[in-house]
Amino acid sequence: MTANPLLRRAARVLRAGGIVAYPTEAVYGLGCNPDDEAALRRLIAIKGRSARAGFILIAATAGQLQGWIAPTAAEQRRLASPTRTPVTWVVRAGARAGRLLTGRRATVAVRITTHPVAAGLCRAAGMPLVSTSANYHGRPPARTALGVRRRLGRELDLIVPGPTGGRLRPSEIRLAATGEVLRRG
Repeated sequence: MTANPLLRRAARVLRAGGIVAYPTEAVYGLGCNPDDEAALRRLIAIKGRSARAGFILIAATAGQLQGWIAPTAAEQRRLASPTRTPVTWVVRAGARAGRLLTGRRATVAVRITTHPVAAGLCRAAGMPLVSTSANYHGRPPARTALGVRRRLGRELDLIVPGPTGGRLRPSEIRLAATGEVLRRG
């Protein structure tokens, strides 16, 4: 399947170190190339958040997370289990997951997204993407492209329009090792 022209453009922006806003399951996300430390630092500055907070990685497939995660057998079983709603799993970090991505933890948060735009963007870029809500730290996240443009437009390189998945709350976050819920979805 060939990505649409806007997703191909967004993928080029991401590979060049840019910051892109895109719809996800519940809110608009801000993303960058997780291998690009300068882009990660820029995203931290845009959000106004601590570098120790870490980020979520989204991917279109589990295969895109290879190298970013090093799941134990128990974590792997949970990652492979289907869920009714989007779940972000906290798993053991792999060698590619740098300190800014993990917040200096031994774990990284990951989600296989089924949102058509977010997953399409991951496929077009050929990599997982950093995903954090489109807002300044502590402020409500944007749920529309217009909301992103009004709040953050001058600080971003591209906004990919599209509807969110309609969920009212962000994804649930769970520890993959135990299944413990860290944030209700």
